[in-house]
Amino acid sequence: LIAPASADFMAKLVHGRADDLLSLMCLARACPLLVAPAMNREMWSAAPTQRNVEQLKLDGVKILGPGNGNQACGETGDGRMLEPAQLLAELVGFFQPKLLSGKRVMITAGPTVEPIDPVRVISNRSSGKTGYALARAAWESGAEVTLISGPTALSTPYGVSRIDVETAQQMHDAVLAHANNQDIFIAVAAVADWRVANVATDKLKKIGEQTPELSFIANPDILATVAKLPHGPWCVGFAAETERLSEFAHEKRLRKGIPMLIGNLAQHVMDADHTTVSIFDVDGEHPLPSSGKQDVARQLIHAISTRFTGTQA
Repeated sequence: LIAPASADFMAKLVHGRADDLLSLMCLARACPLLVAPAMNREMWSAAPTQRNVEQLKLDGVKILGPGNGNQACGETGDGRMLEPAQLLAELVGFFQPKLLSGKRVMITAGPTVEPIDPVRVISNRSSGKTGYALARAAWESGAEVTLISGPTALSTPYGVSRIDVETAQQMHDAVLAHANNQDIFIAVAAVADWRVANVATDKLKKIGEQTPELSFIANPDILATVAKLPHGPWCVGFAAETERLSEFAHEKRLRKGIPMLIGNLAQHVMDADHTTVSIFDVDGEHPLPSSGKQDVARQLIHAISTRFTGTQA
């Protein structure tokens, strides 16, 4: 990985020059080569540089970036080297199998929140970590990823397009707006089953021992709706249970009408960085070993791609 890679050094690579140790190593390499361009925006957009970029790609060199932002010369624009965390994400992703290359994947993650009044809401304890890990793993696998997220404290995974929502209805509307353009839909979000029917327009005041009376109505079933679309995406569900996981997960998969469902016991992994899940499909239950959520997410993307490819054959 060459970071930063100047316009001059990229030109040397194109022409196979080896007049210093670095360029010599690049020419004599027997391994992948990645470069992170860093230069003035005018230098980046110049025709010779763009020709060199295209030739490097044809030669099998991976170009990371560049980013857009403030530059040492005082200008702002394309040509800025990616940030270290972005370079790390690119580097890790480079070595992951491109199982979903060219596919479009939509993932929901995090909780939803349902208002009681202008300042109070009903929500749940979902951190969004599993959904965000799956979004990162899907991007690493070569997919174009859309993440529709309820409120979380997590940063958007690198390379992923994120849409923020709050309520279940907003998540439903966002999902349906994109569903027909997706190949795979992974419904990980902990969507509220019900919302308050009598939402107060003003803050409810505490008056002695009096308690407010709330009534509820059902929220739309996002996963079941998408699964019934005539030309919709291949659907994966998620079940976070607290007991009888196998029984409830099998029942949920059949009720939703989906080919695959991921299930776990929520009390053991809620807000943790590790998880234990099982895959449920037409062939039964397939437990995965306990591991970090990112590692499990990569295993799940592998399982999803295998089953999805099988249905497309």
